[in-house]
Amino acid sequence: QVQLVESGGGLVQAGGSLRLSCTASERTFGTYAMAWFRQAPGKEREFVARITWSGGMTYYSDSVKGRFTISRDNTKNTMYLQMNSLKPEDTAVYYCAADSRHGYSGNSHHLYDCWGQGTQVTVSS
Repeated sequence: QVQLVESGGGLVQAGGSLRLSCTASERTFGTYAMAWFRQAPGKEREFVARITWSGGMTYYSDSVKGRFTISRDNTKNTMYLQMNSLKPEDTAVYYCAADSRHGYSGNSHHLYDCWGQGTQVTVSS
């Protein structure tokens, strides 16, 4: 099973930016639909953004649309989440996920079979 490792989290002030990375252990990464989810304390895991295998199509939750950008570089086995205009309510552990069975997937976390360990993003007001 593919291993996913996130990086790039940290502490930032409201209005600031961070870029998260998710690197996969296998070159088959280039065939997977990928996504970012987040989970704040006491809340359920929440869909943030997803991208098709080629990067040709992207989808966002309403709460991050216009502020976050998901992308991928299949030559580097890496997916990114550029987060701008961060708000305190963006504070959460961010997880990358892969649907290793499909190049296109959906918003439900149940569709993804491979997960990273998570990286903490904290936005101070």
